[in-house]
Amino acid sequence: MSVDAPREVLVIHVTRIGDTLLATPALRAIAAAYPQAKITCLAHPKRAEILHHLPFLTKVGNISKQRAPLLGRLPGRRYDLAFVFGYDRPLVAYALRVARRVVAFRQNDPSLDRQLDPCVDAPPPHSRHAVAALLALPEAIGIQPAGMRLAYRVAATEARWAANVLAAQVPPDAAPLVGLQIASFPTKAWRDWPIGHFESLCQRILAAWPHAHFLIFGGAADHGRTDRLQRQIGGQATLLAGKLSLRQTAALMNRLNLYIGVDTGPTHIMGCFDIPLIGLYHCQSPSRIFGPLEHPCLHAVDHPRLDGDCTTETPMAEIDVERVWQEVCAALKN
Repeated sequence: MSVDAPREVLVIHVTRIGDTLLATPALRAIAAAYPQAKITCLAHPKRAEILHHLPFLTKVGNISKQRAPLLGRLPGRRYDLAFVFGYDRPLVAYALRVARRVVAFRQNDPSLDRQLDPCVDAPPPHSRHAVAALLALPEAIGIQPAGMRLAYRVAATEARWAANVLAAQVPPDAAPLVGLQIASFPTKAWRDWPIGHFESLCQRILAAWPHAHFLIFGGAADHGRTDRLQRQIGGQATLLAGKLSLRQTAALMNRLNLYIGVDTGPTHIMGCFDIPLIGLYHCQSPSRIFGPLEHPCLHAVDHPRLDGDCTTETPMAEIDVERVWQEVCAALKN
């Protein structure tokens, strides 16, 4: 390591599940650029666990914009270099207190921007893939990408737990094992595919693969729709919505034969596994911007109005069941 190479690097990225995962290629690139450095990543208190066990991170912690003003007040700067994603000024101010050099996107606050080294202009929205947009921050100081694939690591104990759960709750002859994520989060409900479409698709799958079994994922807020879907499928579905932690969900997803889901956090997690993935993308959030990159078996289904008149009022119902069914056949055939 050269004399000037950083020995302690801080990365701050406080955001939702999907956006946290979309930054993992940038984290990998930073670690690859400074292989002898200790890389600490601070994330949202409810999302930091997504980054646990990643081999290129030395330490994972949490921070919030509410707590940040109270932190880093002691003399001295612990980090040689810091990267701050996002636009929460308290987080940038914290990084400036604890790091000798801070790289961040322009905050439109002259008192902060003049202290950044450099102050980076973020790419215009939807001008490039979300992974590439986040990589623009380390690229501003000459750090090159080290792969575009999202990263998540299931721990050995989690893998054993998942195997035990499936042995207890799923018939031994069930095949294929299909995971379903039917809803995004409430503020992005326009990305949700109709529950009736999911029901029709599952019936087609069962007609073609009579021993198929479904794992229905989701949060507690989705129980009305997930309960309805489980009742429709009956004994060949296991309802897990609202019953699992984030890492438990990921451990079970890693054992699927096929995943079908709308554009939301768990779908980004599936983008880390070499398992057939059918992602359903609204025309306001197309797969060319948010779909997993370098995935060996991605079947992205974009809204038919992808390059036409599209608003958040444009219904996902316009993605018809037949279109998704064709991708199911292709995914399971391969």
